[in-house]
Amino acid sequence: MTAHAPQPLRAARPGRPLSGRVRVPGDKSVSHRALMFGALAVGETTIEGLLEGEDVLRTAAAMLALGAEVERAGEGRWRVAGRGVGGLVEPADVLDMGNSGTAARLICGLLAGHPIFAVLTGDPSLRKRPMRRVTEPLSACGARFSGRSGGRLPLAVEGAADPLPLDYVVPVPSAQVKSAVLLAGLCARGTTRVEEREATRDHTENMLRHFGATVRVEARGDGRVIELEGQPELRAANVVVPADPSSAAFPIVAALLVPGSEVTIEGVGLNPLRTGLFATLREMGADITVTNERLEGGEPVGDLTARHSDLRGVDVPPGRAPSMIDEYPVLAVAAAFARGTTRMRGLSELRVKESDRLSATVALLGANGVAAEVEGDDLILHRNGAPAAGGGVVATQMDHRLAMSALVMGLASDRPVAVDDSAFIETSFPGFAAMMDGLAGGGAIMAAEAAQA
Repeated sequence: MTAHAPQPLRAARPGRPLSGRVRVPGDKSVSHRALMFGALAVGETTIEGLLEGEDVLRTAAAMLALGAEVERAGEGRWRVAGRGVGGLVEPADVLDMGNSGTAARLICGLLAGHPIFAVLTGDPSLRKRPMRRVTEPLSACGARFSGRSGGRLPLAVEGAADPLPLDYVVPVPSAQVKSAVLLAGLCARGTTRVEEREATRDHTENMLRHFGATVRVEARGDGRVIELEGQPELRAANVVVPADPSSAAFPIVAALLVPGSEVTIEGVGLNPLRTGLFATLREMGADITVTNERLEGGEPVGDLTARHSDLRGVDVPPGRAPSMIDEYPVLAVAAAFARGTTRMRGLSELRVKESDRLSATVALLGANGVAAEVEGDDLILHRNGAPAAGGGVVATQMDHRLAMSALVMGLASDRPVAVDDSAFIETSFPGFAAMMDGLAGGGAIMAAEAAQA
């Protein structure tokens, strides 16, 4: 695997407020799942609005390698002719998941239920991330996994010839683990049961129903019990992918922080298990409105408008983490401009993301003059409402969300903020820098070398 050339960027305060109406790329979680369920269905599925970032393209390539017909039919428009549940074939080569932990973990679930052998690998960042949280429950269905210490990639998978249904309690909230178990359960005789103590994003359950599976969901306290009837005949079903709320977070926070700004993001997914950031920002005093609410492909969507707001510190409960786990770095940036104390509780899951996101977020803030404390798994900021100083260079550690959060910070800080590498942004948000620079009127985000010239 060849190393890429770093692409440093710098963001500076624009000469005018952010303004415009844009659509961010399609939801990454829904895009991954649409390709996978299309591959497991009988017939041809058409997907509109697919995120064409590297992470999702890795999933498309994997489905092709596993025997599905996968074809790009236009910008964001794809066709997938599936092989039916249990019909995937053994790939001829290693499956390279790039930087995508979602793809790697969900595909482990797919492979576990099929009597085939495959090897998964990824880029240097993904090869550091633990997979044992997925491989341990999946082993109980009869699949065998062999990887590096901690279950890390490269990972050899031998799927079960006659997979057993699982009855599994997810120990730590994780939509990826839940989804991997359900995907394995598709190929098993009988009922697979998953219990989660805190509800996590339910795109897998929604898409199972959309493709014709029988899924029962029962609320239990703060969590849920999901039951899936195994060996269904999934039927091809067209999917419209909503705009990704995790991607919408960046222009929304930027608009809240840059004085005079007003930005509208069209067609954003508003699944209530994904909108914790928007709820938190509103508690902080953010002016965010929703219009044109509707349903698309079984998911609620709407247009979000964010206007510059004076933010105040809040206490973010740990139970909200599953609905905004990817948004804490950009929330920390918003908190850096708020007045008062912000405490984000229960962030243990951030330690096993693309980087140790908790430590990396503290480093991002510190490099730009914002002190932050970590107490256990809590992140705490005490601020006075003044802009951050900025002026730092942020080590992105191959983490796209850290890079985007740092660039948002630069748009509102007293001095520009630079990132050492922006190449990984393309994995989830193709065209991010150009979109943000367009909202700023141009010249606000540029290559670091050009900025220094």
